[in-house]
Amino acid sequence: MSPLNLTVHAAATGTVVEVVGELDYASASELRELITSLTLQSGEHLVLDLGGMSFCDSSGLTALIIAHNHTQAVGAGLVLRAVPAHTRRVLRTVGLDQIFVIRSDSDAATA
Repeated sequence: MSPLNLTVHAAATGTVVEVVGELDYASASELRELITSLTLQSGEHLVLDLGGMSFCDSSGLTALIIAHNHTQAVGAGLVLRAVPAHTRRVLRTVGLDQIFVIRSDSDAATA
């Protein structure tokens, strides 16, 4: 088991949250609480850097959906960056790849 570690830092386009470890039933509430506590402005981007995420279950997917809904509510954008292959497959299977903006590690942080 790899505990969840969340790191937040400012970027020119908004806020970046680095997600490292397992995003699952036991830890997803940490990400949900962090996301909903962020003060986002219209036009900014929230980037979730998932490059260090080792596992994501349905609770983790729900946390990503909450992040999407939170950013939409304030007129901000959400970008998922460096999504691991196993999570990308799940997003594609359930159709969430049509909702989320997904960028590779080498892409710019913004949409």
